[in-house]
Amino acid sequence: MTQDRQATYAALDAWIDAHFNEQVQFLQALVQVPTDTPPGNNAPHAERTADLIQAFGFEAEKHVVPAQAVKDYGMESITNLIVRRPYGAGGKTIALNAHGDVVPPGEGWTKDPYGAQIEDGKMYGRATAVSKSDFSTFTFAVRALEAVAKPARGAVELHFTYDEEFGGLLGPGWLLEQGLTRPDLMVAAGFSYEVVTAHNGCLQMEVTVHGKMAHAAVPHTGVDALQGAVAIMNALYAENTRYQQVTSQVPGIKHPYLNIGRIEGGTNTNVIPGKVVLKLDRRMIPEEHPAEVEASIRAVIARATADFNTQRGYTGEDAVRADIKRLLLANAMTPRAGNQPLVEAIQTHGEAVFGTKPPAVGTPLYTDVRLYVERGIPGVIYGAGPRSVLESHAKRADERLELEDLRRATKVVARSLADLLA
Repeated sequence: MTQDRQATYAALDAWIDAHFNEQVQFLQALVQVPTDTPPGNNAPHAERTADLIQAFGFEAEKHVVPAQAVKDYGMESITNLIVRRPYGAGGKTIALNAHGDVVPPGEGWTKDPYGAQIEDGKMYGRATAVSKSDFSTFTFAVRALEAVAKPARGAVELHFTYDEEFGGLLGPGWLLEQGLTRPDLMVAAGFSYEVVTAHNGCLQMEVTVHGKMAHAAVPHTGVDALQGAVAIMNALYAENTRYQQVTSQVPGIKHPYLNIGRIEGGTNTNVIPGKVVLKLDRRMIPEEHPAEVEASIRAVIARATADFNTQRGYTGEDAVRADIKRLLLANAMTPRAGNQPLVEAIQTHGEAVFGTKPPAVGTPLYTDVRLYVERGIPGVIYGAGPRSVLESHAKRADERLELEDLRRATKVVARSLADLLA
């Protein structure tokens, strides 16, 4: 490595250190604007982000997704942002994508979920780790790149999108489908201790179990939909035992699994439930075929329903019925040969900055990165964050981010961009 390159890396690091307080304040401002999804009223956050980055000389294109499409999707508003930074003819266009939408805070917080409070070197708040942190990482990495390395060719695009929790189809998927972007390489929000090159797929389904309401004093006049739902749930959970025997060959990914994350039903304590709705999440390893997985789950539900009716002697109009609706089908992300320049650059600088080479692995999560990869755009997942989702408290109370991870990941991304655009 030449002395000139080493001097560039040192200057990038120094710029990031000098502007780090400003970077932390930028992230605090982003965390303090709620983006709970659902309900998914996320346009205000995009407007705030566009205003904040304008002060850096970045002009954000605001791509408003049509209201009816958003409503049909189950959200309230989506404005996706693209910031284009062209440097000259030739070279690669590299997209950096982070999503602003988050699951609602839930219970058990000891800190204000939207306070962005800093304590013992950590920032607390919903989306501090996943993934408003990387709005900050990517923005300040590009600022450092332009201030220090001054690339003369290629381009960087910042993609700030707002529907990853719903699958990404109206975020990156919509931008790509509309022809608004076509980068050569992409990096999406992730964790600073690993370079993710593959991830699980995800199938989400809604199962509506129909019975017949009745007064609790005369239960024999009704058909208990909840008892039918319990039979279905037991059958679904039994599948998890079988899934443990199916092993992925991708490092970092173990086996498929299924979770029932939401149950709704009944009208009152003294009423036999006539309808119960289950929402399930089935994670698929890269080796699985989504259509086969869905068919298998539908068959499990059908068998469990039929067995329940047989055991209870329910027939005709008295039989429990299960209606099934697919909510989401997200394909797995598989490694692409073209992602090697990204992997090598991030690993090189990850080792230089963190002292340990970040492994290239898969993750059991699913993300909207797959939407780029499915269109032939090599991508990886890398950004600010801890060693694991568990450590970050993502989707749990007291989500937090080590600010030193933010600083170091920003340096890794800036250095990597300098190499890739050199």
